[in-house]
Amino acid sequence: MDRPMPSPARLPMPLYALVCMLVLLGLGAVWHGLGRPVVLADAAGPTHKLQCASYTPFDKDQSPFDQPFQLRPMRMDADLALLAERFECVRTYSMTGLQAIPALARKHGLKVMLGAWVNANPVDTAREVRLLIEAANANPDVVAAVIVGNEALLRKEITGSALAGLIAQVKRAVSVPVTYADVWEFWLQHPQIAPAVDFLTIHLLPYWEDQPRDIGDALRHVARIHQRFVERFAPKPIFIGETGWPSEGRQRETALPSRVNEARFVRGFVAQAEAGGWRYNLIEAFDQPWKRASEGAVGGYWGLYDADRQDKGVLEGPVSNLALWPHWWLASGVLMLATLLIAGRPRGLGAALGLPLLAAFGAGSLGLWGELTRTHARFAGEWAWAVSLALLSAVLMVHAALALGGRRGWRAALFAWLQGMGRWLVLAAGFAAAVSMLEMVFEPRYRSLPTAALALPALVLSLRPLAAPPRECALLAAVVGLGILPQLYQEGLHSVQAWGWAGVSLAMAVALLRCRRRGLERSATLPGSDAPAHQA
Repeated sequence: MDRPMPSPARLPMPLYALVCMLVLLGLGAVWHGLGRPVVLADAAGPTHKLQCASYTPFDKDQSPFDQPFQLRPMRMDADLALLAERFECVRTYSMTGLQAIPALARKHGLKVMLGAWVNANPVDTAREVRLLIEAANANPDVVAAVIVGNEALLRKEITGSALAGLIAQVKRAVSVPVTYADVWEFWLQHPQIAPAVDFLTIHLLPYWEDQPRDIGDALRHVARIHQRFVERFAPKPIFIGETGWPSEGRQRETALPSRVNEARFVRGFVAQAEAGGWRYNLIEAFDQPWKRASEGAVGGYWGLYDADRQDKGVLEGPVSNLALWPHWWLASGVLMLATLLIAGRPRGLGAALGLPLLAAFGAGSLGLWGELTRTHARFAGEWAWAVSLALLSAVLMVHAALALGGRRGWRAALFAWLQGMGRWLVLAAGFAAAVSMLEMVFEPRYRSLPTAALALPALVLSLRPLAAPPRECALLAAVVGLGILPQLYQEGLHSVQAWGWAGVSLAMAVALLRCRRRGLERSATLPGSDAPAHQA
């Protein structure tokens, strides 16, 4: 007669509660580490104003592509009042809708560098140039210079000779200095522009370089290029018309966006520029969410202030990469405790430690994914995709937690139902990973890596594989696994984000192969059939 198996030893509830509390505090320590304020030397203060900042007067619900195009005078007035506290000048990029800027700048004691938007449409360009000339001549006390076109050569919307003619036309009509603004390489590619301007306006954005610079080399790179232009184009003055660093977005090789890195770059640049007597303009005054549609998430986060006109701490004071970390700790802590309640009392000593760690890891991953979604999702489709991945991760976390907990009553019924849904959970996770990998290989520039969303599914399914259709699992594993090296090559071996995604992808490929094996084992146990389980 067989003896019943003894019940696994259980940790007393007071000790289990202590373990859960310690894990919760550890989760809080992780969040605090991510959001810990960093102290840097200030770049600006109440008694020290900086030179100039790019100003685009759109609220967070507006875009220059809106029809009809309408700016808000009260917004522009409030913005310039705020910028006048820290800057001597603002730079604009278009005349359309901004005719009131010179008067508002005068009101708040600011100078302005007026820009005309030059594009491939000659009618639009002619109108912009006409408005530019009228504003410059009507406000010579406020307009410090005019900029005829911004990165029009980069966009290939005008030829160098046509642009030089346009600049000459404006120079004949105004008394203030005239320039053109473009990425520094395009000045070298179109040398006929330099004689036409009073000074060269160059853009130096180390993050967007063809060979992106990490934050440690970015300032040295700016200094090298500035000196190169000083020597080549002397005696023409050099004006750095755009420089800055993004506070959010995907990593480009070694260039990592973050609020601390933005502050580190901007404060270091200001110190470097003012020590060297450089003329400069920072990009940009306010975050511009509309740019995320065309540049990816990173495009919307170059501001010194956020889109709500709140100080991001870029110029002075301690700065944090995750100012909302207490909120995310609270949210993830509640999710962790909810998972523990759903799981019930752990089944043994090992589960008493594994269950809180699993819940903390899953809740923390979902919290990170929530923060990434908040800052990176641009369209309704991206929000829907992010929410779907979060739900998938949450369901798999509950399933794994129930496996470690006491499965009685409704918990047993829920576990059985999720177990029955196993093949669909595996296929959903594999599909999400495969689609994400294809995006990273073939269209990575504006994509955000879903590492935080798929870390838990990859971990759970690799440790506790579920039976799933073998052929589909093999195909998904092949797509995910074969994409690891190409995406690492594209992103660069120094990209921390790329290595994080590579690790999750490898775990997911292993998980899919293990789920495939479980599927084959199940099909082998089906009586009277050689077909795979999903076909039987």
